[in-house]
Amino acid sequence: MISVLQPRECKVTKKPQNTYGFYLRVEKDTAGHLIRNVAKNSPAEKAGLKDGDRVLRVNGVFVDKQEHAQVVEIVKNSGNSVVLLVLDDASYQKAEKEGLNLEELGQKVSTRQQQEQQSPPSMVNGATTAVPQPRLYYLVKEEKGYGFSLKTTEGQKGVFIVELSSQGAAAKAGVQNNDRLIEINGKNVENDTHEEVVEKVKKSENHVMFLLSNEETDHYYKSQKMVLSKESASLTLLPLKPRLIEIQTGENGYGFYLRMEQNTGDHVIKDVDADSPAATAGLKDNDILVAVNGELVRGLDHESVVGKIKQSEAKTALLVVDKETDAMYKLAQISPFSYYYKAQDPTPAKMEERVELHTEQNVNHKPRICKMVKGPSGFGFSLNMIKNKPGLFINEVKNHGPADTAGVENNDFLVEVNSVNVMNESYDKVVQRIQDSGDRLTLLVCNKDAYEYFQDQNIPITASMADPVYDTSEPPAYTENHSSEPERNSFEPRERASSSSSSQSAASTRADSDNSDDTKL
Repeated sequence: MISVLQPRECKVTKKPQNTYGFYLRVEKDTAGHLIRNVAKNSPAEKAGLKDGDRVLRVNGVFVDKQEHAQVVEIVKNSGNSVVLLVLDDASYQKAEKEGLNLEELGQKVSTRQQQEQQSPPSMVNGATTAVPQPRLYYLVKEEKGYGFSLKTTEGQKGVFIVELSSQGAAAKAGVQNNDRLIEINGKNVENDTHEEVVEKVKKSENHVMFLLSNEETDHYYKSQKMVLSKESASLTLLPLKPRLIEIQTGENGYGFYLRMEQNTGDHVIKDVDADSPAATAGLKDNDILVAVNGELVRGLDHESVVGKIKQSEAKTALLVVDKETDAMYKLAQISPFSYYYKAQDPTPAKMEERVELHTEQNVNHKPRICKMVKGPSGFGFSLNMIKNKPGLFINEVKNHGPADTAGVENNDFLVEVNSVNVMNESYDKVVQRIQDSGDRLTLLVCNKDAYEYFQDQNIPITASMADPVYDTSEPPAYTENHSSEPERNSFEPRERASSSSSSQSAASTRADSDNSDDTKL
């Protein structure tokens, strides 16, 4: 009966920093995006969501045939309120069996309700996006300049792009009249004066990166109490893109050298052999390595990156950029890794994956930079590892000790030691790094909730996410709390995982005069 196939519209509203109280899943041999584990008395239950419901629309956008990761992203970008059009399990299966057009169901929601409950989809290069987004634009100055003017209006916040030349660099990049400037070269300028903005554009010389918003995007973000930033921006209009190179190993390996440049920390492709698997796949000399098999390599040492490549014996997938592309992303202060896994969405969520919907990246989802000076009893914390579980975490932070004063907390996960990412390093190696740091130590840490959030979302944790720590002559002072207990090693293990390093005996290594490491792969 047609009357059975009546979708339900559920408006779910939560408090900031809370969750909606349900999981969105895809399951093997089961069609659709399923609502699961609806928590009792949660916003989801109060809105009428039930276990087994299939999500047809999110904020009016039909999502039944979209990739799961895209649907999750739409919900996450909805702020503290989301409108879901759902169909119960039995009705969904009936519709599938009878070949009914699910997109037509529920289209007769009143115009008034749609206007109240959602912002209309926006168009970017002819493609519909789920919600309005700020956009990143990379402009290269031409003979007549960038081809636009800047305008400020009394009583109106911000500096606006006006008088676009139809054949100018800005118009060719996709900039539109009355776009509002949010960032220039990764720095927010919303509170800058007209003169300050003009000066920053001039200082950019021949290349500039703009983060822009329009009236629709401003209205949406303001209504959802969301902050405009490059982290939520559309990257689709950037002209230069990273390349994913998938290489099958040959009789003599992949056919290239990997070098770590000591002055930049970049892992650079060198000496690609002609007709080798690497050359055939499109790898080029001087390509800069961004990720190996989906894992970011920035901050890792040379041996760790080589080990990651060798883990896949038959083939490997390398995300790389050329020097020009690398310079463009550095100008925006974002990673090419973000473009590939955010804009391209090549790896949708795995089957059976559960995604709890935290739709707002609240202030707690930030790593912290902690600088400290060793005291008489060390840095005042222990480093721990649970067997067969990833991640190193901090415990036994000594009250009023150096770590405590610097802001380290019990159960913090360790991300970086002295600006080197250690998330994939062995326990012993990390301890050695800390012991070798001398009297001064800088840690990048995050709490458990933030760590799990970033891991679930495949977001690399970097120091740029943390609130800045301004340079001072000395890290924060602390008071040593003398007690009658005997002093003990600050890095005593609790339960250590045995680590087995990747064998590199087959690698041919060489050292150049510039003190770089090269490994033949």
